[in-house]
Amino acid sequence: MERAIGDLSRLPPIVTSWEIEALKDQIALAQRGDAFVLQGGDCAETFDECTSENIVAKLKILLQMSLVMLHGLKKPVVRVGRMAGQYAKPRSADTETRDGVSLPSFRGDLVNRSAFTPADRIPDPQLILRGYERAALTLNFVRSLIDGGFADLHHPENWDLDWVGHSKTADRYHEIVRSISDSLDFLESILGRAVHQTQRADIYAAHEGLHLSYEQAQTRYLDHRKRWYDLTTHFPWIGMRTAQIDGAHVEYFRGISNPMGIKIGPGMTVEWLQNLIRVLNPNNEPGRISLIHRFGATAIEDGLPPLIKAVRETGSPVLWVCDPMHGNTESTADGTKTRRFDKIVAELEAAHDVHQSMGSYLGGIHLELTGENVTECTGGARGLTDGDLARTYKSTVDPRLNYEQAMEVAMRLSGLGKNLD
Repeated sequence: MERAIGDLSRLPPIVTSWEIEALKDQIALAQRGDAFVLQGGDCAETFDECTSENIVAKLKILLQMSLVMLHGLKKPVVRVGRMAGQYAKPRSADTETRDGVSLPSFRGDLVNRSAFTPADRIPDPQLILRGYERAALTLNFVRSLIDGGFADLHHPENWDLDWVGHSKTADRYHEIVRSISDSLDFLESILGRAVHQTQRADIYAAHEGLHLSYEQAQTRYLDHRKRWYDLTTHFPWIGMRTAQIDGAHVEYFRGISNPMGIKIGPGMTVEWLQNLIRVLNPNNEPGRISLIHRFGATAIEDGLPPLIKAVRETGSPVLWVCDPMHGNTESTADGTKTRRFDKIVAELEAAHDVHQSMGSYLGGIHLELTGENVTECTGGARGLTDGDLARTYKSTVDPRLNYEQAMEVAMRLSGLGKNLD
């Protein structure tokens, strides 16, 4: 393990401090209600899916969703992908049992392998190097696409996915595209030049900062900033399993200057959250903290208000982000994990209502989604049922929205735009 960490520590960083600080500024805008953060991507990336086709599909769905949200919310949308490093996953149990055989749980491609054999479930230190390589390849390809004009708002037809041809929301999407295109043409005809901000759309990377050896190996002190940065990603987040005040993860996050997320949900107490904010943002720095709440559709109205009040008492600026996925995970009769589209939308709408009633601002959404036509979550315009899940279920950990369901969420969120201020 020490050799792998040593090798990783000598490799070039995946992101730069300039990118990290730019994202922090964007999050600070969203904290004030002047922008909205869209965070989405895979539950757990896999090495096998590090292909140009998959990366392009992820980029397309983020761009399409942000286009719809930009139109509805009438404010800039900050795009953060769960990508380029989401290779480690926390598990509730240390072991997995099949047909009477128990083996160590699969903890993501950064740690061990998914095949259910004793050899594959042994942690392999070399996997952190393979994870670094694929994260760097992913983000560099995304940068190349953006710099090459792929994200130019003048040509949203480049982002089309199959859903546009058959979805019930396709006509509405095309109306939005035409409206934005006409507006751009009008503005640029008046100005007599292209609007630079419309020719590219920055995509930032995020993953859970779970595997501390991986994170620490790429953590650098930068003399010109007099700060430490986690250079594996722009935006690491910390889960409730590892958010203990006296734990190693909080100690690590305390020392880095990245903007960071904290997952909160049932079990998060007022005192615990206030202590986390005190430790992780002692100077009340804008853009530093995003609180990603995940209660479930039936629990959010009771669970969220006390935490909003508790954060207000700290005086710290935070970005409130709704994760309507994790609290709504359930299993079918045959044990398949899924999420119901109606419950996902219900939690999002309830989050909006709670923040509005508390005088707070819902400034972001965090989704597990894919640009592929998977069948992992039920419901949506196509009315997927439990019987459809086996057709194209690819996730190795948690179920994701497919591209059509993700666009439906963006449409719903866009409709809330007039009430999100």
